[in-house]
Amino acid sequence: MLIKQKVVLDVRSTKNKKLGKVRITKNKVVKLQAEMRQYYDSNSFLSWSASKKKYVILGSNEPKNGLVPCPSCKIGKLMVIRSRKTKKRFMGCSNYYNGCKVSSPMLQKAMIYATKSACPECHWPMILYRYSRKQKWLKQCANYYCPIKRPKD
Repeated sequence: MLIKQKVVLDVRSTKNKKLGKVRITKNKVVKLQAEMRQYYDSNSFLSWSASKKKYVILGSNEPKNGLVPCPSCKIGKLMVIRSRKTKKRFMGCSNYYNGCKVSSPMLQKAMIYATKSACPECHWPMILYRYSRKQKWLKQCANYYCPIKRPKD
């Protein structure tokens, strides 16, 4: 009987509380500090997201679909980009507008699956590709000038 009364009291007490409040715990503060150190820069700002019920960093340089860190600038991430003008795919740095001009063309007629594993030689992402469904997936570096891709003499 006592257990049932406690459960009823707990349910009643949660109904009276406002749902928009966030309980601050040490774990949540540590996670937020780690995210801010990693993603927060001079172009971004914090905003409260009502749907996610947490603070979100907006306007950040960090792409969601980046594969590996850029070997040239070490700030952006390499990602697959489709040109608006020519509709062709290429691999480029997300930090392009801040001065990093690293890019490499990709296979156009093949089916491509970009992986987050880096090439051991040049640290660009490895891609899996095939030209037809009957062909097996082949793995190669996304960098056009990678020493591994060159034929051995």
